[in-house]
Amino acid sequence: MQQDVFPVGEENVAYNNFTGKSYLCPLSKEQVFIANVTFEPGCRNFWHIHHAEQGGGQILLCVSGRGWYQEWGKPARALKAGDVVNIPAGVKHWHGAAKDSRFSHLAVEVPAVGGSTEWCEPVSDEQYAEAEA
Repeated sequence: MQQDVFPVGEENVAYNNFTGKSYLCPLSKEQVFIANVTFEPGCRNFWHIHHAEQGGGQILLCVSGRGWYQEWGKPARALKAGDVVNIPAGVKHWHGAAKDSRFSHLAVEVPAVGGSTEWCEPVSDEQYAEAEA
């Protein structure tokens, strides 16, 4: 059974850029924004890009379960507790849970000048199946 170190939080209904059910629990809103994001099995966010004029990007600190991270045009990378993903600004990517595992990561927003997130198309079932293959 999966052990949650950080609170799971409320169901993520404010953001409609996920396929499946996710939960969001902000942990720090000062200095650096950090949130625990928990994905139910098979849940993933849409392709997205963290833009910035300077700095920016995102760091994922994987805390429980199994999941995936993929950059546009590259193979998916399997994730497990203890893994760290550094995502530079300007890189189109997605992340989420394996089909048979809940997955949680801390999402750390790297401070940015002119930072924003562009949400793109959903990860298709075919793209997700390729990650799982």
